[in-house]
Amino acid sequence: QVQLVERGGGLVQAGGSLRLSCAASGRTFSRYSLGWFRQAPGKEREFVAVITRDGGTTYYADSVKGRFTISRDNAKNTVYLQMNRLKPEDTAVYSCAADGSGTLVAIPELFDYWGQGTQVTVSS
Repeated sequence: QVQLVERGGGLVQAGGSLRLSCAASGRTFSRYSLGWFRQAPGKEREFVAVITRDGGTTYYADSVKGRFTISRDNAKNTVYLQMNRLKPEDTAVYSCAADGSGTLVAIPELFDYWGQGTQVTVSS
């Protein structure tokens, strides 16, 4: 079992930056690939980014490519999402998720564990 807790959300002006973190419990953190998803009001959950178990490979949604960076620190059982040049359309609840395959996946149904989410609001 893996428990995930996100931190770092908040209110920021367009063009600003935020760094989200997701801390995981358990000793098997390094076995999981980790992803970030977001869901805006009235919209479906959307893939944002994913990183493989060793941190060697990442994959991003086109909407965030070049602005967001996913990284992980297996020694600290933590995954990060650095968000730069934020736009109002980035406003959503951001959740991290863990996938036991350890590979690059972008489909939420393939992830085994989820955090509660943290709100990110970008004002114009």
